[in-house]
Amino acid sequence: MTVRHSAVAGRFYPDDPVTLLAEVQSYTTTGKEPIPALGCVVPHAGYMYSGHVAGAVYARMQVPQRCILMCPNHTGMGQPLSIMSQGRWQTPLGHVPVDSELSAALKERFSFLSEDAAAHRAEHAAEVQLPFLQACQPHLSFVPIALGTSRFELLEGLGEAIADVIAQQDERVLVIASSDMNHYESDAVTRVKDHKAIDQILALNPRGLFDVVMKEQISMCGFGPTVAMLTAASRLGATSAELVRYATSQAWRCDRRILIPMPEKKGDPKVARTSPP
Repeated sequence: MTVRHSAVAGRFYPDDPVTLLAEVQSYTTTGKEPIPALGCVVPHAGYMYSGHVAGAVYARMQVPQRCILMCPNHTGMGQPLSIMSQGRWQTPLGHVPVDSELSAALKERFSFLSEDAAAHRAEHAAEVQLPFLQACQPHLSFVPIALGTSRFELLEGLGEAIADVIAQQDERVLVIASSDMNHYESDAVTRVKDHKAIDQILALNPRGLFDVVMKEQISMCGFGPTVAMLTAASRLGATSAELVRYATSQAWRCDRRILIPMPEKKGDPKVARTSPP
């Protein structure tokens, strides 16, 4: 069986399991009632910078046993739309199995997805999410997808395919977009650019997000996964989104994230009530 070994343990997050679990739990203890969700956006910097933001998002959700985890391809390795459909991913907290059934269904529904482990081998953006998911859901399986394309038609098509596959499942599936926001500019400029993107995410507008990222030159590395996630969530009936937490590198080098509440039942346009973050 293929095992994808940790690439950034000891750098982005602790490599000691006891220390790692304690840190994750410190970020995910918020006292808020978790709600079911269709999708979310979470940061992927080192935990000392963005762990408190990611933890707040995961604590806000009821994490199901099955997830689709999309991330940008920072390394440039592998194919533009890379998926793994078998094997396990190793973290200091143990192994997480790839959801082979869900992966196969996605490849059948969206032929542009390529079976490819190279894009994932050294990529940190998906790996850093796993300890949070493991802590929140001990029976987790997931589908890793790394995106190295900025073509809107492909991102939209992937989101539609994800929605169609999820709609056929008996169990709930969470769609996760791993993304930081604007990079390498002043805090003031970054906050303005970030909120232009956040406004489109909260409006559940994948085309609007794509356009504002291009027009305003927002260096949001995971806008592709976010466009696909928003497309899937909207197609599955999402009607509102919640900003759980926002921060910039001015106050510890992190980014904020958004949560999309899930309809109360399949086909019901209403969402579970939430209190303000």
